[in-house]
Amino acid sequence: MSILLDENTTVVVQGLTGREGSLRSEFMKSYGTNVVAGVTPGRGGAEVNGIPVFDTVKAAVRKVGKIDAAVTFIPGPALKDAVYEAVDAGVKFIVSPVERIPVNDVIAMVNYAIKNGVKLLGPGSLGLITPGKAAIGWLGGSVDWARTLFQPGPVGVISRSGGQSGTVPWALKVAGLGISTAMHIGTEPVLGLSMADVLKLYEKDEQTKAVAVFGEIGGTLEEEAAEAVAKGEFTKPLVVFIAGAWAPEGMRFSHASSIVEKGRGTARGKMKALTEAGAYVVDSPEQIAPKIKELIGA
Repeated sequence: MSILLDENTTVVVQGLTGREGSLRSEFMKSYGTNVVAGVTPGRGGAEVNGIPVFDTVKAAVRKVGKIDAAVTFIPGPALKDAVYEAVDAGVKFIVSPVERIPVNDVIAMVNYAIKNGVKLLGPGSLGLITPGKAAIGWLGGSVDWARTLFQPGPVGVISRSGGQSGTVPWALKVAGLGISTAMHIGTEPVLGLSMADVLKLYEKDEQTKAVAVFGEIGGTLEEEAAEAVAKGEFTKPLVVFIAGAWAPEGMRFSHASSIVEKGRGTARGKMKALTEAGAYVVDSPEQIAPKIKELIGA
């Protein structure tokens, strides 16, 4: 199994005719993703990489049927309208790779998604990949690289770092393990799906026996994950590495959302919360795979 994405998930690419939309859709389709439609206003009737283009998401739904997921390769100022459009068309999962979105827009999108029962990954998410089945977004890079790096297995992966999104999957592969689904959760100060939300999805997935997290200082995602563990909402082994432990208070680290300020978001605070909740914190990414093997008896 997997979370959020498999080979049967129908996907629409918003911004298909743009440079990124065209390149990424070619990768996704070649990897096995069930890309059924693309959307670019005014370009309806065209075709890109064998994918039909429509003027709106609703027009795509009328033609191809129910669409499960959307990915938004569009300029930041247009993101809110695109998310609203996908939600209004009945899409229940939206992946947004777009960065530097006005916070007010993100808050509005997140609230609109929650109100309509839609899961929003990002903004600023590289996407997610279920090995051997499907990929949405930039995660994986190329078909050859995705097939080499991301191997099927029992470990769910969450990364706060886009650049390090392949680090944990590679370490798991080298250790003889693999992943159920891997995702980059996003970079903006306000996000749709939280780390705790994703852990709850992994909890329900039979394939996932443990979860590995590449965390960062700043924000409260890891603390929220610790709360989910403490409440019993996630009961499987959770192994976490926190990057940026050396950063002083007030310093920006990696992304705008990763700021240590007024005692919140510190590496020490995150480690303490996770450890007290029953998760396992390691000192380097290389220690994640051995710890998971120990915990699941692999």
